[in-house]
Amino acid sequence: MPKRPTVYDVAERAGVSIATVSFTFRRPDKVKVSTREAVQAAAHALGYVPSANARGLARGRTGALGLYSFDYLLGSTEAACRVADRRRADATVVRLDVNEDLRLFPLYVDEVQRGVELECRRRGYALMIGAGGDANGEAVVADIAGRVDGLAVFPGTVPVEVLRHIARRIPVVELSEPSHDDSLNHVTVDNVAGMRSLTHHLITEHGLRDLNFVGALDSSDNRARFKGFRSALRAAGIRPPRAPSAPCGGQRERAAVVVGDLLERGALPDGFVCVTDQEALALMEALSEAGVELPREVAVTGFDGIVAGRVARPQLTTVRQPMELMGRAVVDILVDRLARPDEPPESRQLPVQVVFRESCGCPPR
Repeated sequence: MPKRPTVYDVAERAGVSIATVSFTFRRPDKVKVSTREAVQAAAHALGYVPSANARGLARGRTGALGLYSFDYLLGSTEAACRVADRRRADATVVRLDVNEDLRLFPLYVDEVQRGVELECRRRGYALMIGAGGDANGEAVVADIAGRVDGLAVFPGTVPVEVLRHIARRIPVVELSEPSHDDSLNHVTVDNVAGMRSLTHHLITEHGLRDLNFVGALDSSDNRARFKGFRSALRAAGIRPPRAPSAPCGGQRERAAVVVGDLLERGALPDGFVCVTDQEALALMEALSEAGVELPREVAVTGFDGIVAGRVARPQLTTVRQPMELMGRAVVDILVDRLARPDEPPESRQLPVQVVFRESCGCPPR
């Protein structure tokens, strides 16, 4: 087997130093075009591929950041597999085509991830992405953490005590409202103000007073949105509910059960204020299938600003998060903490925008 070309071979052929060769592959945007082209031509001619491991050993770094997410499709996939197992005897083929459901892609997670990817690319970092279920989540995130210089996680994916342990070795950013004294870095949005503004609009502009908040309070973000909802009701002299209505988790079947129960009891509210766009879109579909006219009979709003809300009929009124900017902010904090490891944890809050569309009764745009 022929000897592998080294950085020294490339430097000699291109007529530059080995430091210039290394910098060309790590930060090509910082190298003069003519020099970069000469190094790349020499590497191509020699068949040289830079070693990330070698660079990492030299700098004490891997040159990679990690992003750990949750798998929205895990439950659907497992359900499909269970159906397949039951039907195996009669050779029935079960297919799960997630693209049939326009609510699924791209989601909040996908949009934030794109921001992380773009900023990693701009700064010359590789990105390792992982996701897992309850059974293997901790093992997966620990494996990722052992291969990267910094880690970002979506809320509710990893127990905080696990994140604290990882944060002793590498910087960690959680995409959520800070919980009390968790000692982590955070990137979030103004959940309280966004939901308060949206609810205020429903009350003052559309005269809606019987409003149901839909969503589980299983994250600090969701709890902050519920706080904003309750604040707007109190300001209007309306007694706020102590707890949200039963969430549907963005699933068609559960939304249909919720709507059916309300219609049977004659308890349909003036409007549903949903904790996410997914909850809202599932409810809109269930209401439509039950013969309820939106927004004439009931208004529905969401929170996130995913693409599916724009193509829904009626278009979804929502609170739009700056999802790409959130992803970029994650990388910015991680890189800053790598350069300044002794700095205290940072919590960065980004603004939101209320987008008024047809589902609350506003005219089409």
